Amino acid sequence: MTLKFKEVGIQSPVLESVEAMGYETTTPIQEQAIPIILNGKDLIACAQTGTGKTAAFLLPTIQQIQAQEDHGSIDALVIVPTRELAIQIDQQIQGLGYFVNISSLAIYGGGDGTSWDVQKKALVNGANVIIATPGRLIAHLNQEYVDLSKVKHFILDEADRMLDMGFYDDIKKIMEGLPAKRQNLMFSATMPPKMRKLAKEVLNEPEELNIAISKPSAAIVQAAFMVYDGQKLDLIKHLLKAKPLESVFVFLSKKSEVDRAAAEIKKIGINAEAIHSGLEQSRREVVLQEFINKKINVLVATDVMSRGIDIKGIDMVINYNVPGDAEDYVHRIGRTGRAEAKGIAFTFVNEEDMFKFSKIEELIEKDIRKVPLPEYIGEGPEYNPKASSKFRGSSRPKRGFSKRK
Repeated sequence: MTLKFKEVGIQSPVLESVEAMGYETTTPIQEQAIPIILNGKDLIACAQTGTGKTAAFLLPTIQQIQAQEDHGSIDALVIVPTRELAIQIDQQIQGLGYFVNISSLAIYGGGDGTSWDVQKKALVNGANVIIATPGRLIAHLNQEYVDLSKVKHFILDEADRMLDMGFYDDIKKIMEGLPAKRQNLMFSATMPPKMRKLAKEVLNEPEELNIAISKPSAAIVQAAFMVYDGQKLDLIKHLLKAKPLESVFVFLSKKSEVDRAAAEIKKIGINAEAIHSGLEQSRREVVLQEFINKKINVLVATDVMSRGIDIKGIDMVINYNVPGDAEDYVHRIGRTGRAEAKGIAFTFVNEEDMFKFSKIEELIEKDIRKVPLPEYIGEGPEYNPKASSKFRGSSRPKRGFSKRK
């Protein structure tokens, strides 16, 4: 049984903003997290993107900021791993705080001198909520004009991803400028040991929530292809030509391969674009908006982008490589098959990745259907997870991405 937002403690005028955005009932993470946060407790929560976790920490934080009489130059600081996530959270604040007098700004790199000056002005003059990527905030902190001493709410979102990207030292440096008395919230999709270590350093007697990783929706058709690396490009073009769709995500593990894959897809007449950290920020924003508006039908992205982009209504997700973490697979394919809509998720599994893929099947407690390759592409490797766990090469000639003619 789901609860109304009023039942978990959200009050006017924040409640009016929630209703204006069309939200009626809470998700499990919202139902459990909002009362804890409103009580001023520290919290560590394990929940996937797509479960409503952003609103779970934004709504009570906005309400607390709105209610407090003494405002610092910065009331709440949200640290995120990517520019895209910073922008999305800033946009959500504008919606969720529509009837509340609250200011926010996303701080991220990749812009020109003008964007730096806008960010500097907001940091000096103050904004209720600052959403920042670690590296960019550190760059501003090094100029010694940023005052974090009045921050009352410190939030780490996608904390596990930030650790994967090597931001541990940056997070620790940011914390040096924070007041000892503050509320700390940490949200993560997974909870590896290094997350536990960071939690002990950041949080004070926290409450803990672990929203069990949901199994993929029954509305998602899942299938896997056993392939050699040299067969992947032909296979992806075959799949995209066989069933033209409006909105397809393709995830690759290496940035160097993303542009090549997008170019190959364009050759078959499908409107595809690449998105990765090597693009100028302005270009990335244009590509994302065009994908949302269905002007681009296939978005080819790196794994790092897989959590930084939360776009609904995806028809198909293609894992060009098996995700490194089994939970990331569930998270990633969850972008399709939402709101009872049908979705498709294909995964390409080479010899080395079979063991990792078997771990995904263990996690979701389901054997994912193995589909034979089209005859003209040739036969792929036989599915043998036990052998792949020891795989160190093959007598078969290497046919990696970069050597393909």
